[in-house]
Amino acid sequence: MMDKQFNFSEKANEQITDIKDYLFRILANWKWFVLAIIIALAIAYFFNISTQKIYGLKTTIAVKEKQNPLFATGTNIAFNWGGVSDKVESIRKTFTSRSHNEKVVKELKFYIDYFVDGKFRKEDVYGKNPFKIKLQPNQYQLLDNFIKITFQDNNNFTVSVDFNEDSKYKLMNYNNETTKNFIPKTYSFSKKYSFNEYINEPFLKGELIKKDSTSNLTGKTYYIQLKSINEVTNEYRNIRAKGLSGTSLIEVSLTGANKYKLVDFLNKTVEVLAKDQLAEKTDYARSTKKFIDEQFKNTSDSLKLIEDNIGKFKKKNAIYDLSAQGVEIFSQTTGLDKVQKELTDKIAYLKNLENYIKTHTNYAKIPAPAIINVDDASIAGMVGKLTELSVKKEQLANEVTANHPSLKLATQEIETTRKVLLENISSLINAIEVSLDNSKKRLSSYNYKLNKLPNKEQKLLNYQRQYSLTESNVVFLMQKRYEAAIAIAASVSDITVLDSAKDTGQGAILPRTSFNYMIALLLGIILPLFVIIALEVFDNKINTVEDIERISPIPILGVLGKNLAENNLAVFLKPKSTVAESFRSLRSNIQFLISRELKDKPKTILVTSSVSGEGKTFVSINMATVFALGGKKTILVGLDLRKPKIFGDFEITNKKGVVNFLIDDADLSSIIHKSKIPNLDVITSGPVPPNPSELLINSSMDEMINKLKEDYEYIILDTPPIGLVSDAIELLKYADTTMYVARHGYSQKGMLKMINEKYLKEEISNISIILNDFKVKAKYRYSYGYSYGYGYGYGKYSNGYHENEKKSFFKKWFKKKNS
Repeated sequence: MMDKQFNFSEKANEQITDIKDYLFRILANWKWFVLAIIIALAIAYFFNISTQKIYGLKTTIAVKEKQNPLFATGTNIAFNWGGVSDKVESIRKTFTSRSHNEKVVKELKFYIDYFVDGKFRKEDVYGKNPFKIKLQPNQYQLLDNFIKITFQDNNNFTVSVDFNEDSKYKLMNYNNETTKNFIPKTYSFSKKYSFNEYINEPFLKGELIKKDSTSNLTGKTYYIQLKSINEVTNEYRNIRAKGLSGTSLIEVSLTGANKYKLVDFLNKTVEVLAKDQLAEKTDYARSTKKFIDEQFKNTSDSLKLIEDNIGKFKKKNAIYDLSAQGVEIFSQTTGLDKVQKELTDKIAYLKNLENYIKTHTNYAKIPAPAIINVDDASIAGMVGKLTELSVKKEQLANEVTANHPSLKLATQEIETTRKVLLENISSLINAIEVSLDNSKKRLSSYNYKLNKLPNKEQKLLNYQRQYSLTESNVVFLMQKRYEAAIAIAASVSDITVLDSAKDTGQGAILPRTSFNYMIALLLGIILPLFVIIALEVFDNKINTVEDIERISPIPILGVLGKNLAENNLAVFLKPKSTVAESFRSLRSNIQFLISRELKDKPKTILVTSSVSGEGKTFVSINMATVFALGGKKTILVGLDLRKPKIFGDFEITNKKGVVNFLIDDADLSSIIHKSKIPNLDVITSGPVPPNPSELLINSSMDEMINKLKEDYEYIILDTPPIGLVSDAIELLKYADTTMYVARHGYSQKGMLKMINEKYLKEEISNISIILNDFKVKAKYRYSYGYSYGYGYGYGKYSNGYHENEKKSFFKKWFKKKNS
């Protein structure tokens, strides 16, 4: 149980150490993070100062149906069937419509732009321009090209235009919005003008008008650019009209680079829409008044004609007054005539309403009665409900699919309400027709009495009945015409401005300076982090001792630092260096690898590597040196027959060596060279043979090793790379221990695969790995908090015990100057 707990604790500690190690390796690249952050912030700064600043302004309006309180729904000529209006939604759509925005652009003349030269671009100076151009109407003007205005003084200026020979130019007539092609006669135009002087050029017709007489324009330059109305209208269709939930309020917002333009456009778009809505609202009343005026004229003419006929009749027949019986009959029949007309008009309207409901599917805009009073409250209520449901269905149709349950429910409610309304209308028509029939019967009885009167009195009574009925119609029409006129004059817009657009010093919404800096900071951290992680992930080189431990079961003998000596004789030339101490540490460690049976016998140490360039020759030379300096009689044998190297460092020739002995061209004593290092002899490889592998497996090789063991305590064999040729494998049988060299930042992890397999199969025994050319990089400094060979990992704590192997730049420079 204790062992399990210990193993669990040990694994947890290893995981924590790995995480800390990885974090330290990342943080060790802090210079790259700092550099990346500085560059990213610099880019963000340039982006912030160079990007066009965009501002956002808004205005808030209320949309509410407004009726004149002086009129009841039954008498108001602008009466509409109640219910919920879809005005809010329709007004929202209108704000973004092309026709509405085109009207606003035309009123503001936003197709004319004014610019000045800015640091990064031409800046729009609308609202701050000290002059404006007044274009001549119904004339063609140059489109989409800068017209330069340079002022010589406060009254005189030069108009200049540069044309490109390869470009095509168009002129536009803003009255009818037609365009035509234009070919300039000269590609560089310039001419002087003064304020209020007519500019009459083929591409520009108008005059400049000074807005501010106090402005000093001398030496200043402005640009005018004319655009097509469609182009400018499309630019302003990004206006947003957002309905505030649960209210009849609409927030209208617009973004752009010029706050003066935003203010003017927002306020003008509301103003134009309010006028249009008011005109639309009174349109019903206007058309009704027109109808009433026509009816009033016809009825007035009829009344005058009847009056003339009555006068002529009285004069011709010498009858001027009715008898008492005639007066009574006239009184009763006149009242019945009026009642019948009202009932007939109601029946006609209700039948029209019934026909409309039967022949239409959208009931959002059921026409209200113009001059008929509908007294039945249930009819008005049902029509209002039908209108409300239709508006609701329209809104749902824009939000959900045709099969959505809410839309189906709204359709069912409309159909139910429609059926009930049609039944009520039919019942009301039947009731009115009954009343009309009763009125006609009563009138028939009075007509019977009328027939008993004298013939002349009958005709006079009929004339007066016609006159009375027509006169009442004239009075009624006069009243309705008066109501229509007041309704038109007294109507107010349904749009109320709650908060107009205004420049109150709002800051730019784009570019988002702080956000850009934050993104730059994140990118400055993330991008180097990704690069570092990617390099770590795809790095297949051996960089740490831990890398070797993870990929190889072979034990690690030690770590060697970078050789800073003049040649490979690092231990001999710099005996107090950290590299020399590392080799002494390796000398001590080797004692534990050699079996006790060989303690007092000659020992053979084979040095190899995976590929060329990993430092096996450097290790061979210095291992031989450290044994020799330790008082052991040592010989270094160069067995890399293909690429002989060791002779150069010892300043000896390579004319005769191992190859000569193996081919019986020389005896052993003749190929042994004394070196300048005490106790150390060297045998070079000799000339490169055509068959190195065959020579090394020759029996002469056995003879040479055996003879060397008679005279030397340590035999160091410098062999070829085991990953490139098979020579070293053949020589492993002579080794009491094998030193396998891997080079820091050079050897690839996959190179150890072959030696690992041989080790696991026990084809090679008593082998260890040496990490050569180790450089204490910042990202691995945490990893080497432990010592992998004498003098490494202790950092500043080793000061005074080793020679300083690297002089600072200033010391080197100072020494050079004084030499």
